[in-house]
This record gives sequence, C-alpha cells and structure tokens, in this order.
Amino acid sequence: MAAARPSLGRVLPGSSILFLCDMQEKFRHKIAYFPQIVSVAARMLRVAQLLEVPVMLTEQYPQGLGPTVPELGAEGLQPLSKTCFSMVPALRQELDSRPQLQSVLLCGIEAQACILNTTLDLLDRGLQVHVVVDACSSRSQVDRLVALARMRQSGAFLSTSEGLILQLVGDAANPQFKEIQKLIKEPAPDSGLLGLFQGQNPLLH
Repeated sequence: MAAARPSLGRVLPGSSILFLCDMQEKFRHKIAYFPQIVSVAARMLRVAQLLEVPVMLTEQYPQGLGPTVPELGAEGLQPLSKTCFSMVPALRQELDSRPQLQSVLLCGIEAQACILNTTLDLLDRGLQVHVVVDACSSRSQVDRLVALARMRQSGAFLSTSEGLILQLVGDAANPQFKEIQKLIKEPAPDSGLLGLFQGQNPLLH
C-alpha cells in the first residue's frame, strides 16, 4: 500500500494516535460548550478503542484542577500529570517509541493554551496534527476562534469528529463499522462552531 502523502492529511489507524487534553472537573463551568466538547471527545475515544488507535490522556495540575471528568469515559486510561501548557513534554517518551506515527488527533482544552502549544510542538516534530474542532474549546470564543486560525496558519488540519472517524474507518466493510455507525448515527452536538465559521471571517480564509 502506498504511503499517505503528508500534505493531504490522510489519517490511518496504524499511524495515528488520539490525544485527550485536560478535560477536568474545575473547567466544567468555565469552558464554553464544555458538555458538548466532552461528549464529542468521548465519541472519538470510543472509536479509537474500537479501531485500536492508541490514546493518551493528560491532566493539567490535577491537585488544583481536579481529575478528568467521568463522562469522558477514560477510566481505563492512566492520565499523565503536567504543568506545561503543552502535552508534548509529558508524552515525549511515548512519541519517541512510535516511529510509525504520522498523525495526532487532538481533543481538549483550552484551544489558545495547551491545544495550540501542543499543536506547535507536534508540528515541530514533523507530525501531522488534526485538531478536532468540535472537541476543542476555550473560556472565550474569541480565543477559540483565533487559536483555530493560528493552528491552521501553522500547518495543522482542522477537522470535525465525524470527518476524522470516517477517514479512520475507511470502508463500510470494516468489521467495526456497524458499532461505529451507532456512535455517529446522531450528529455531534452543537458546540457553537457555526457562529465562528459562517460569514466572511477573515481569520479562517
């Protein structure tokens, strides 16, 4: 099979990893669309498990910001604690151990902080980054919008959860497709993206 060309941004289960960033209790009432963001991230997590895509989970200063929220469904994952506003230092050993890795699918908070800095660090390592736009948010929607634009300017791909899920599945003949189809039968919940993307928004052109 021919290798996927990096410039196209294809994602394949065997060369991808899912990063789940800092979806913790203390952010629950501060992040815009937090329940919707976590719901979509939980969908991505379940698909990754079905397709045997590795998953990494971080928590930002959990002593103060609390544990990962239970509705993410990440009880089987061992979270890595960090204080850096990037996931990469905490996950460097994991990244170094996966020479076949090409693509990182990124969910979590906040877009202008740990998501942006993680994206830049991953791009600096030569990896493709796919920001799951309906699974990333911030306290401020201005910060969210500008962070998405900034990541795109730097070379990240902005994708919806369903778009990435269907790329990973690849074929309706995939043995896991029926289970995954149940997960995406209902559209992802509205997380305020339409207002960010509609119209002649110069930041996203």
